[in-house]
Amino acid sequence: MQEAPKVGETTHSATDFWAKYKNLIIGISAAVILIAGGWLLYKNLVLKPKEERAAEAMFKAEEYFRNDSLTLALNGDGQNKGFLGVLKNYDGTKAANLAHFYAAIIYLRTNDFNNAVKYLKDFSTDSKQIQMIAYGRLGDAYSELGKKDDAVNSYKKAGSYFPEDETNSSDFLFRAGYLLESLGKNKEAVDVYKELKEKYPKTEKGFSIDKYIYRLSVEKSDFSVK
Repeated sequence: MQEAPKVGETTHSATDFWAKYKNLIIGISAAVILIAGGWLLYKNLVLKPKEERAAEAMFKAEEYFRNDSLTLALNGDGQNKGFLGVLKNYDGTKAANLAHFYAAIIYLRTNDFNNAVKYLKDFSTDSKQIQMIAYGRLGDAYSELGKKDDAVNSYKKAGSYFPEDETNSSDFLFRAGYLLESLGKNKEAVDVYKELKEKYPKTEKGFSIDKYIYRLSVEKSDFSVK
């Protein structure tokens, strides 16, 4: 049986270890401190002011957007940046991310559907309701471009992403089902309509969806009475 090391031996081993590796340990510790300190400096001296400037730049663009001055909102007025200017100058900020959404909506409203798709695909947010709307508007853009399968997928995603908003969710599911009908995919359309009826029965679309189910079903739907 191996004899346990004595106290002096243990101390001696620890001393040897420290003598051998102290420079490496000190170097790693210093690097960690420098990285942490550097990140805090970068955050406070670069990122935070950049976020503030981006938010200020967004203010006028959002005002133009609210007043339906879409060209000025998108491109700016020569003194104030529009959403595209915010994207170019403040990339990586929260304001620039939101500018993707605003720009996409403007492109949708001006029938530039390719750019609408481009900017919506680059947008994401932790706000589930806004993200739901973004998925739905992406579906609109794809639909206008004739990319119906992509539109269906976007509408279905929108219809299930934030079920708390029953009105918009049911509307997006209805659009998915209606597009599936236009593609001749009646069984898939019925499945989507039934999902709408089950999840959002108290919405306007939920009240009227039976007639669409009946029209496409071989047998009468059992969703009419619950």
